[in-house]
Amino acid sequence: MSYISNDEMNPEIKTIGRIIRRLPPFHNPQNFYRANWLTDHFVKGHFPKDLNVKQVFIQRPDNSKMRILIVSPVSPKPLATGVLWLHGGGYAVGLPETDLHYARKIQNISNSVVVMPDYRRSTEAPFPAALADAYLTLVWLKEHATALGVNPLQLFVGGESAGGGLTAALTLYARDQNQIKIAFQMPLYPMLDDQPTPSSLHNDAPVWDERSNVNAWKLYLGNDYGHENVSEYAAPARAKSYENLPPTYTFIGTIEPFYQETLTYIFALRKAGVKAQIDIYKGAFHSFDFFASRTQLAQAATKKWQKAFKYASNHYYSTK
Repeated sequence: MSYISNDEMNPEIKTIGRIIRRLPPFHNPQNFYRANWLTDHFVKGHFPKDLNVKQVFIQRPDNSKMRILIVSPVSPKPLATGVLWLHGGGYAVGLPETDLHYARKIQNISNSVVVMPDYRRSTEAPFPAALADAYLTLVWLKEHATALGVNPLQLFVGGESAGGGLTAALTLYARDQNQIKIAFQMPLYPMLDDQPTPSSLHNDAPVWDERSNVNAWKLYLGNDYGHENVSEYAAPARAKSYENLPPTYTFIGTIEPFYQETLTYIFALRKAGVKAQIDIYKGAFHSFDFFASRTQLAQAATKKWQKAFKYASNHYYSTK
């Protein structure tokens, strides 16, 4: 049985990683509910003053309302890139507010409108609720492109962690629905595989480890957890075909649980003829770009994904 030692962490983020290891992990499913209570009470509805954030509600098929955040440029220009951004949190926790810093970084290097849905977390409803909310937001973004100042032929999807997994799932689902063409996807260190991999098994790295991962997948999949009939729209690692998916960028750390599934995903995309780029950071744990954001390692990772996003915004368009 192998575990991640402190010495395996990149020296730049080792101190932060050791501190994070002292914090309560998601080894108890109740911790997901506690985390949501805290963010719902103290984070929801609070927006940075430097961002132009508007909160709106759109209607689901069952007539319930879904909250979405629209982050528009302070100085808008015509035909912005439309970005659907999906927050992380193991499909179980989090809010779009917790990922507003990604919207800021996107708008720092591109003319983009970032739309962020408050999709249903697995503590509220298991799969396929989150995917249904993500697709509903994509349809809404397409239908309201003109009003938002967005180029309808340049719709991007991105997210981190579970938001990255939901990004990959959404691009599969949108491809198969054949109604909306996604021009580019950016699933950062995505949560893709409900089954153990060499890097997720016996992994006790900081931030997110094997036990947290298992608990999160159990919440998300419900009665389907551990079965062979898990949908590829829930766990994109199970997809049979990766053809006709949009150009892709991601990055990953070598000691985090999602390392192997991310590599496998990128190689599968390339084999299917999809342009897919990955940056790998030795000794980096999950979400190091956020938890160790002031380090040179995290800043280098951020600059690289910004460069990939900027290239995409200048080159990638759909035909539908």
